[in-house]
Amino acid sequence: MAELDQTDERLETSEPEACSCSADVDVEDDSCVAEEADADACAREPYETADSPEPEETPSLILGDEAEHDADLHEEVISSDIAWRGKIFDVERLEVRLPNGRTSLRDVVRHRGAVAIVALTETGKIALVRQYRTSLDCVTVEIPAGKLDPGEEPLECAKRELKEETGFVAGRIAYLTTIASSCGFSDELIHIYLATQLSFEGAKPDEDEFLNVDLVPVNELVDAVLDGKIEDSKTVVGALACEVMAHRLAEE
Repeated sequence: MAELDQTDERLETSEPEACSCSADVDVEDDSCVAEEADADACAREPYETADSPEPEETPSLILGDEAEHDADLHEEVISSDIAWRGKIFDVERLEVRLPNGRTSLRDVVRHRGAVAIVALTETGKIALVRQYRTSLDCVTVEIPAGKLDPGEEPLECAKRELKEETGFVAGRIAYLTTIASSCGFSDELIHIYLATQLSFEGAKPDEDEFLNVDLVPVNELVDAVLDGKIEDSKTVVGALACEVMAHRLAEE
């Protein structure tokens, strides 16, 4: 895993179905005789029509809101108000008009966003923090992370949180990806970074933070993720991203 230190040259530091048809059964010869039109339909791929482009012309992945027909899925916000204000997030209640014309209510958690850091040592170990999470009533194992201060850039936040929680300072830090932590009810985005060339300067956690720090081999963390032993979503994504990069670099 030590070769992952070289990934900083490649990564940008940034702010951030089966078809069915009807058939007539001929009892005498035990054969299934389909109408010609139905046979043609079965020869097509699911959802393909006569006007569809050839399969090789159809993108295999179309991102959200980039497909024209997705416009029919949008909801129109009719009214909104803040139902609750908190220290870390607010809850906004929205009345929306659905695609079928009916109305519904949506409660959305409004969060300013956060960062998470995959801190990788030269010996191929990842820095993990252990802390008690009241919401789950247990100690979780996570990559270091923290919320953005008002107006703070994600990259600067990543550097700050890494040092505060683990004591490490990164010689190189690169953007990996951004995840929506729970898009069913929250707009929180977590920007994940890869930190390498680490030096230790001492941790300075917040007054209400009580943490233990472990250095764990990447393969052990990945095994724990694949065994379903890691609950934290940002840690799952960070570990798997690190593993995928290692394999891609090995293939080059």
